[in-house]
Amino acid sequence: MTPAPGKLLVGLIGAGIQRSLTPAMQEEEARQQGLRLHYQLIDLDLTPGSVQQLPALLVAARIMGFAGLNITYPCKQAVLPLLDALSPEAEAMGAVNTVVIRDGRMVGHNTDGSGWAWGLRRSLPDADLACVVLLGAGGAGSAIADAVLRLGAAQLRVVDTDLARAAALAGALNTRFGERVIALDDASQALAGATGLIHATPTGMDKLPGLPMPAALLRPSLWVSEIVYFPLATGLLQAARAAGCPTMDGGAMAVGQAVGAFELFTGLKADAERMGRHFRQLLAARTPGT
Repeated sequence: MTPAPGKLLVGLIGAGIQRSLTPAMQEEEARQQGLRLHYQLIDLDLTPGSVQQLPALLVAARIMGFAGLNITYPCKQAVLPLLDALSPEAEAMGAVNTVVIRDGRMVGHNTDGSGWAWGLRRSLPDADLACVVLLGAGGAGSAIADAVLRLGAAQLRVVDTDLARAAALAGALNTRFGERVIALDDASQALAGATGLIHATPTGMDKLPGLPMPAALLRPSLWVSEIVYFPLATGLLQAARAAGCPTMDGGAMAVGQAVGAFELFTGLKADAERMGRHFRQLLAARTPGT
């Protein structure tokens, strides 16, 4: 893909995104590569009607000459029918986190799965994938489920308070990967004998504090992966570390998915290590004492 000439305009559509570090990451990596890029936040919390405004926002982005958009909670699945085409990965995952706009066409991609896998390989290279529990069957969860199965998970247990949603995801994954996935609505049952836990719900974010499951279910033999990164040390990660679990914070996936999105937007190869260092610097500046 050839980068667009001049200054690229990209953005992020989602709810409660004012503290996102993605704009700074994307703009700095572009600057390092001699490219002018402006990254605009489009926060649904500031827009009456929230997700109902998504079709109008996509039309506006096309008219205004955006080169692409990142898509986050709660729009990763709602955006699907509004696009002109999907990449094979996004179609398989049933969720989009990156939209590339070229010649008036909007094509949806998903870098959440590859971004999470990038983070796992760096943070928990020896993670036992014999039996993995995934909390959350939404947009991020479906992408990560695909990624962990591609990495070789022998069994995946998908847990969601909406059992029908978990079952739908499990069915779609079993069609692609064989009978390796089961759906449950009880974390205690799912964690029996599990080797790893992936948390993929908004619980633990600054505006949604708390634990997605009882801390008593954690044990040292269980590795724990978090996708929330504001705060970086979520309640779940604090409890997991207190229980002796190996952990992966949400920053690893944040950087990994940003690397993939940058490359889709610009056509340039991102320096992943440089973006990772910049992310940690930004986070430390936002969180005194870390």
